Amino acid sequence: MINITADEIRKHLLMAEAIEVVQAAMVAVAEGKANLPLRSVMDIDGVNKLGIMPGAMRDPVLYGVKILSLFPGNPARGLSSHIGVVILFDADTGAPVVSMDADALTAIRTAAATAAATRVLARKDAQTLAIVGTGEQAESHIAALTQVRGIRDIRIAGRSPERAEAFVAAQAQHYPAITFAASPDVPTAVRGADIVCTVTSSAEVILQAEWIEPGTHVNAVGASIPSLQEIDSALVAQGRLFVDYKPSALAQARDIITAIDAGMMTEADICAEIGDVYRGLAAGRRAADEITVYRSLGIAAQDLFCADHVWRAVRDP
Repeated sequence: MINITADEIRKHLLMAEAIEVVQAAMVAVAEGKANLPLRSVMDIDGVNKLGIMPGAMRDPVLYGVKILSLFPGNPARGLSSHIGVVILFDADTGAPVVSMDADALTAIRTAAATAAATRVLARKDAQTLAIVGTGEQAESHIAALTQVRGIRDIRIAGRSPERAEAFVAAQAQHYPAITFAASPDVPTAVRGADIVCTVTSSAEVILQAEWIEPGTHVNAVGASIPSLQEIDSALVAQGRLFVDYKPSALAQARDIITAIDAGMMTEADICAEIGDVYRGLAAGRRAADEITVYRSLGIAAQDLFCADHVWRAVRDP
């Protein structure tokens, strides 16, 4: 079995390409061409977890599994909080044929999915981006969102003002045409922003509905398991809500589950899976002043399509 490193993934899965690959994956999911069991998460020691995401695609057959360690303390060590491996299997024999670095793949495909959703949900003239979080996903989301909107101003808020300032200083070197600012808190960062992204591992709400102004598009990305919740349940209930995969959203998105249980919304209030917007079966943004929300859980189909893209590039240069 061949192993593909993080550097090789970044070489063969450029962000502009990844956005198109993930969009194709979400269209396939919306067309019913995927078998996607819910993410399984196993506790290790009360803090760290092991996640397992199997999946299979049809027409053509593509299947595999992502095994990911979720270690929230890793960023303080200079490591990704999501470390693991993606394995693809041969569709004819069932043999594992390739493994690849899961944290690099996850960082790219997650941000690519956000960008693909933002392309149809954010206002066309969106220029101000607020990101809550200072980790690897914050960096990837800047790379992705600048591909789909003419971003001129980026505000960063984090748990530590010092880390936010360091992050801003580092990113400003890569994007000299963009104005960066470290915000003292989340309300300051999101006030007047055209696009807001939450990319944290917070177990408690960090983004309140009352802070979001008309016309904003919100990408809620960081909370991928039911024990985590970044955004206020009122926000998913009040905004026009889109998801990557309804079964995952209804079973594992605590903000949505809480809103439904509290009678703030029903399952029918989820406008669509984002793949159906791409297919032209559901409307994305309809008016400049509406609030749109993309609730991302991350699904194995995105990993499979991106991993297959990398594997083809390596195998058939």
